[in-house]
Amino acid sequence: MLRHLGTKRTYRHNVKLAALLCVTAGFVNAAGFLGFSVLTTNVTGHAALFAERIAMQDWQTARVVALWMFLFLAGAFISSLTVSLIGRNQQFSYVIPILMELLVLLIVGLAGYRYDGSLVARELFAGSLLFVMGLQNALVSMISGSVVRTTHLTGTFTDLGIELAQIIQKGNRKNAVLRSRIKMRAAIISFFLFGALLGAYLFNVFQFHAFLFPVAVLLYTLFYDIFRISIKRFYRNLQLPWKNH
Repeated sequence: MLRHLGTKRTYRHNVKLAALLCVTAGFVNAAGFLGFSVLTTNVTGHAALFAERIAMQDWQTARVVALWMFLFLAGAFISSLTVSLIGRNQQFSYVIPILMELLVLLIVGLAGYRYDGSLVARELFAGSLLFVMGLQNALVSMISGSVVRTTHLTGTFTDLGIELAQIIQKGNRKNAVLRSRIKMRAAIISFFLFGALLGAYLFNVFQFHAFLFPVAVLLYTLFYDIFRISIKRFYRNLQLPWKNH
């Protein structure tokens, strides 16, 4: 799911990737908004807010919003640099970015009760979420070859609209590649919305401890990829002696 790159990746790998990490992103977006009144999975709205604060000469808020946009960029940069330095062909090049995201979400889940509504606290907590969402978005984009983007839906809705217009044309109705793309876009949107609904519900019930749910999802994602291969090798080695007899 995470380790397969290039020609080794299949449609099934990308669906699994979308299922787990789109749910995580949708969850963080909804829970982050309820907790800190900030959208934490993209920077489009922050660009408008930044311009509005500049126009109002609210320099302090403008500085905070600029920092949020920079942190999203920094997350994407660090994720890409980490994978590149370790090597895209290395088996576990994705582990470090996922662990960084997991650690930040764990801290938010355990320390979120300290949030007092001040601008400094919002800058810290919301900024950390924007950083890990930039981290995740870049990682998933690199792994999937830009097929899956997990943290925002603008481009996905645009691509889905284009492809739906194409599929209703006579020559494309049986186009298997186009159909698979439409299914992938629909899956990304569905999983993100499911994560957002789950995030809103669990945050209302558990408050900041709800962030422990995406921590669990990321842990499962790591263990699934790491131990699935180890278990397969273990059973393969067990079967070898029987085959030799």
